[in-house]
Amino acid sequence: MPPSSFFSSRSGFWRIGTLLTPLVLTGCMVGPNYKRPAAIVSPQFKELRPAPGWDYAKPQMASLPKGAWWTIYNDPVLSGLEAQVEINNQNVAQYEARYRNARATINAVRAQLFPTLSGALSFNRQSSGRGSRSSGTIINYGGTETSAASNSTENTYAMGPTASWDLDLWGKIRRQIQAQVTEAQASAADLANARLSYQAQLATAYFNMRYEDSLRDLLDRNVAFYERSYQITQNQYNAGTADPTTLMQAKTQLEQTRAQATATDAARAQYEHAIAILIGKPPAELSIPRGALSRTIPPIPVTVPAQLLERRPDIAAAERRMEEYNAQIGAAIAAFYPDVKLTASYSYSGDPVGALVQVANRIWSLGASATETLFSGGSRTAAVREADTNYDYYTAAYRQTVLTALQEVEDQLANLRVLSDQATQQAVALDAATRAASIAFNQYMAGTQIYTTVITAEVTALSNAQTALSIQQSRMLDSVSLVSALGGGWEASELPSKDSMQTDNPFLPSFIQKDKN
Repeated sequence: MPPSSFFSSRSGFWRIGTLLTPLVLTGCMVGPNYKRPAAIVSPQFKELRPAPGWDYAKPQMASLPKGAWWTIYNDPVLSGLEAQVEINNQNVAQYEARYRNARATINAVRAQLFPTLSGALSFNRQSSGRGSRSSGTIINYGGTETSAASNSTENTYAMGPTASWDLDLWGKIRRQIQAQVTEAQASAADLANARLSYQAQLATAYFNMRYEDSLRDLLDRNVAFYERSYQITQNQYNAGTADPTTLMQAKTQLEQTRAQATATDAARAQYEHAIAILIGKPPAELSIPRGALSRTIPPIPVTVPAQLLERRPDIAAAERRMEEYNAQIGAAIAAFYPDVKLTASYSYSGDPVGALVQVANRIWSLGASATETLFSGGSRTAAVREADTNYDYYTAAYRQTVLTALQEVEDQLANLRVLSDQATQQAVALDAATRAASIAFNQYMAGTQIYTTVITAEVTALSNAQTALSIQQSRMLDSVSLVSALGGGWEASELPSKDSMQTDNPFLPSFIQKDKN
């Protein structure tokens, strides 16, 4: 039988399918349609007010650079390292694989919308025996007549396709597709949030490392100064104008400062190792030259709290999961309605093989069935209640995520405002302590002060210098935290659309690809 005849014989089923498909896919979907619940946001940030030495935003800088927020620090070394996080960070790779898995699962769920077609080929050999005298042969053994039974053997061949189709009249499958699509969008937001998190971790480790570099430089400068002081005291001791106690005090101060400078190397090495892991390299393969901690805090644009709903990937992920579990409610409700299926089969059965495709041996069937669960012990009701509580849980999680985001922004704004004032005040204290140390040393050289006074003044000056450096470190770290809390320039529009995630299957008709649900 030619292939054209084979397919034309099933045309009735496919014509019915063609007619029913738009009806099914545009039919009702039971369950609540999703509407984003209101988030708990304030009209503006409490800390969003001018402060001396700190600009929250510049007129020419409306938003953070998309995808490369670290460029605001104008540090080529940092930029080079950050660019490797998305490519080589293995934690980001895990989230990326999880996102691809979620997208692949869409096709697995969506396949239920299509008819299931299967083919079968079978062979059966059957033998039967009959003992009738009239049809057998009479044999005489010693005067006794017996009848030899006759045997009949039949070979039966059968082949043909069968098809079944769940019409999804109540939208159960479509609700499951909606749930999986929104889960894939949430996974994409999780990926963006992970990428931002590890980028922020790298920037934090980098600026901590630069703090250790600057602290080492500060201590080395003081070591050089203390070496000169010790040499002067040694000369005075040799000349008999300084006592041994003064000499030992100078040496103690020198060696203590050297020890502090050496201790910074351990912390620096750990931060460098952390950076190596964040960019997906063994620590042995990364060596970052020493450099100074930046003295400039870049301006960071801050808008209104409502913008966080579109610029924080963790908020976007929480919002997408609300729609996912809203769709699960509809899928659970659909279980209360009959499950309607179409079935069709077409086959040939006969012997020999050459006779299979004869019209006389053709067998076909076309039918529809509806099944309804009459009693399930309350399992369907429990499933709906479970879906409702899951939705309530993720609604609360969404609102809590928004509140946490607001807190993080407010915290960093407050920290930067306070640290700006503290840096100004500490600069005055450092200048006074440096002057006091210089005066005390000059008085010691003039013989009007003992060396203990010099040591006290120099220790105070060094302590104030370290405090000023520590404040600058905190300001840099808080600026990174603020950028992260604001979303790092990310926007919810960067999430893959529902349409784009429903066009992966080449067998999917266009009216399904464009289905927003």
